[in-house]
Amino acid sequence: MTSQKTFCVDKMMFLFSCVLISLYVPAEASPEQSKTVEFNVKPGGMVHTFTEAIREYECSFTYASQGGTNEQWLMSVGLSDDDRLFSCSVWRPQGKSYLFFTQFKAELKGTKIEYANAYSQTAAAGQKDVPLKPGEFSVGESSVTHNDGKFSAQLSKLTVIGRTQHDEL
Repeated sequence: MTSQKTFCVDKMMFLFSCVLISLYVPAEASPEQSKTVEFNVKPGGMVHTFTEAIREYECSFTYASQGGTNEQWLMSVGLSDDDRLFSCSVWRPQGKSYLFFTQFKAELKGTKIEYANAYSQTAAAGQKDVPLKPGEFSVGESSVTHNDGKFSAQLSKLTVIGRTQHDEL
């Protein structure tokens, strides 16, 4: 029964995030409204930060990882047509990362987080998204971070959507 509830909650959260993204980030957005950039996730235990911004809204991904070699990751940031939602996704396009993350944190500036989820595996090559267990990470007002002692060191995707402070005059 519990696994069926978990499956339903996971399905609902996935559908909710898809609807939010499709409603608020246009498919053919201009460079001023969205962008996707490639960056290297580097092992070695050192703390690294990668940041992208659109206008005054910013997404920073800070991490430390071990094992293997550099991996190519992507960061997408997007601003809704009405400037009310800012989204940030960080992921490994090949699906599962072979690095062991000792820590991670995604921080949005200029927004208040409405939705966030982290995944140990992304949907690629016939695989499906596998979310982290709720106890492995915490969602705050402006950041999503691993939970010491509970995070399983597996991260392949992080999605965060924040509401901007944009007011219509």
